[in-house]
Amino acid sequence: MSHRNLIAILRGVHSSEAGDIARALVDAGITLIEIPLNSPDPFEAIPAMKAAVGDAAKIGAGTVLTVEDVDRLQQINSQFVVSPNCDIEVIKRTKECGMGSWPGVMTPTECFAAIKAGADGLKIFPASQVGAQGIGAMRAVLPKDMPVFAVGGVEPIDFSNFAKAGCNGFGLGSGIYKPGMSADDVGKRAIEYVYTYDAVYRH
Repeated sequence: MSHRNLIAILRGVHSSEAGDIARALVDAGITLIEIPLNSPDPFEAIPAMKAAVGDAAKIGAGTVLTVEDVDRLQQINSQFVVSPNCDIEVIKRTKECGMGSWPGVMTPTECFAAIKAGADGLKIFPASQVGAQGIGAMRAVLPKDMPVFAVGGVEPIDFSNFAKAGCNGFGLGSGIYKPGMSADDVGKRAIEYVYTYDAVYRH
């Protein structure tokens, strides 16, 4: 399966709507979906999404702050773990549990600590504060094969600048989903992101 490096972040999603929204995202071409743990019922929503789309997407959790959360996520077969921070214990436990680890980092020090702990990729957060220029400066010293995603305040219009700075992909938050949106709304927004991503990365 060829993934676009776009993670749909569905903060606030309910398990009752999770399946429909997951299908809309996959139909639009987004196959990485994150449900933050500060959503209403994430431990029900993740299995609901997995049941809805099967192997067509990878479903993971965001805002993962503790090792205990990681253990619970392993039990429901979450496929990756995203955090807003660089917590070494969370990264190590995530890898012990066989899940992908995407910690939030903002400085070169945090980037290298995360890499050393076993992170699969780096989530530059908040990317709107670091900016494409800041990411470009960090990219110069980071391992070339370490995926870097910009997350937080990044819109389609920004993709090209971040791509030039060495970003491999993006996390899409309130721009793609806000509580109360229909699956149809989410799908339409997803198509916009996919169109722009393909124009920048697949031309």
